[in-house]
Amino acid sequence: MTARTDRLDSEYRKEISAILAGALRNKEPSMKGLVSVTEAIVAPDLKTAKIYVSVYAVSPAQKAETMRAICENAGFIRKELSKVMRMRTVPALTFLEDKSMEYGQKMDDLFAKIHKDENQ
Repeated sequence: MTARTDRLDSEYRKEISAILAGALRNKEPSMKGLVSVTEAIVAPDLKTAKIYVSVYAVSPAQKAETMRAICENAGFIRKELSKVMRMRTVPALTFLEDKSMEYGQKMDDLFAKIHKDENQ
């Protein structure tokens, strides 16, 4: 990775977070919970970008509905992004759910269980 792609990844993450919290939330009332952009990976040719999103919602159904709304509005998000980014082209966006928090929680639970078993 180069310094330029690192800067672009960071800038995309910041701007997409702002769009999700502002314009998209106003457009899509079905979005519930807290949405966080955890990572943006822009391809070296700047044609595509993978955007990893974490959704903290009350229920799995709300989480799924929010992810659906984000994925269905990828074109809208791209259009909003083109308004704020000073680039010739804005990459096609692919939104993916970031499951690292769930994985971390699962590992914490396993370690707690191991320590509990050791203490007994």
